[in-house]
Amino acid sequence: MLKGKTALVTGSTSGIGLGIAKALAAQGANIVLNGFGDVEGPKAEVAALGVKVAYHGADMSRPAEIEDMIKFAQAQFGQVDILVNNAGIQHVARVENFPVERWDAIIAINMSSAFHATRLALPAMQKANWGRIINVASVHGLVASAEKSAYVTAKHGVVGLTKVTALENATTGVTCNAICPGWVLTPLVQKQVDAKAAAGDISNAEATKQLLSEKEPSLQFTTPEELGALAVFFCSPAGNNVRGVAWNMDGGWVAQ
Repeated sequence: MLKGKTALVTGSTSGIGLGIAKALAAQGANIVLNGFGDVEGPKAEVAALGVKVAYHGADMSRPAEIEDMIKFAQAQFGQVDILVNNAGIQHVARVENFPVERWDAIIAINMSSAFHATRLALPAMQKANWGRIINVASVHGLVASAEKSAYVTAKHGVVGLTKVTALENATTGVTCNAICPGWVLTPLVQKQVDAKAAAGDISNAEATKQLLSEKEPSLQFTTPEELGALAVFFCSPAGNNVRGVAWNMDGGWVAQ
């Protein structure tokens, strides 16, 4: 379905981003990966799906590096047809104790990077009259949780950016939508499970159950593969008139 298209997925060397990249690659899209840590492993996983894959290590807190990444993707594959803004970090603390430098970093990486990548990718999409911008927000783009002020603020901002981008391109072939996952067992979430287990002197399994039961009625994690399938839907002909939605995959979290 996406043969000949190119997808740039930020924060895609693991977790949600890699899951989405692989789902798009399975539909034939060439992939530009971005992120930290192991690079060769994720590149091999994507390449095994029979597409071309490239990597750019842009620090998503730095607009100049984001610009270089977009130029790199265009030089490699012609243009970016699908942009998935997924990069994100987390820090947990009460507002009065929240480190200013962590606030600034979360806003930069979780929210501002989506704006910079979008503004840079849009002109080519508009010229081609086809493009898909998919912002990985969070259930925390729809509702709040205590001690996550920066993350909740950033993800609410991403949902707002999604709506504005969709409206500004509503009469074109360019769409913009947000995915709002609940708990997904990524390395970021595993750290929270481990911390809960340590704090309560309980097993990892019990900590996982407690974490899910607090918020997610289904008592199960959403998977990167499920999120990837939704991204594929947004890129399909069936998604042509899906514009500006914040689509939660959260096991009933915000239905409560």
